[in-house]
Amino acid sequence: MLLSHNFDVPSDIVPAISREEFAEVFRIGLGDRPSCLTRLVNHPHWTVEILFDCHQFSPNQIGEFCAEALANKRISQGADPKSLPEILILGGIKTTPPTSDSPDALQTGDWGVDVVETLVGETFLKGIAWETTIASKSLDTIFKVELKDIQSSC
Repeated sequence: MLLSHNFDVPSDIVPAISREEFAEVFRIGLGDRPSCLTRLVNHPHWTVEILFDCHQFSPNQIGEFCAEALANKRISQGADPKSLPEILILGGIKTTPPTSDSPDALQTGDWGVDVVETLVGETFLKGIAWETTIASKSLDTIFKVELKDIQSSC
């Protein structure tokens, strides 16, 4: 599973984070699950790779863990849990050939996941035509996790 970060929030609400910090969020956030391995990848779009045991966790569960990890990072930075941006985890299986020969590019059959921080999730989803995009897809090839009205779990 490859993750990208879409930061659609004014930086005075929560600060932007570097690729390295973004990867660290999931290394720490998934650290109590030994079957989940993370690494920073060298790719212009994808930032983090998460390898996990698909017999132990579903992609949607990994998405939920990722949303919680990012929320906990933001809370640890001093952000008020009640004013955090919404976190969307939007996943889909790549069904077309790779667009790059990079070893860190998304491969056919792999999960590509956009980790989104936004003020209004519904507006973001409309802006990317999420419902239209997923309309023709099988439910086992996509997932969406929405985290809003966050309470600290750290």
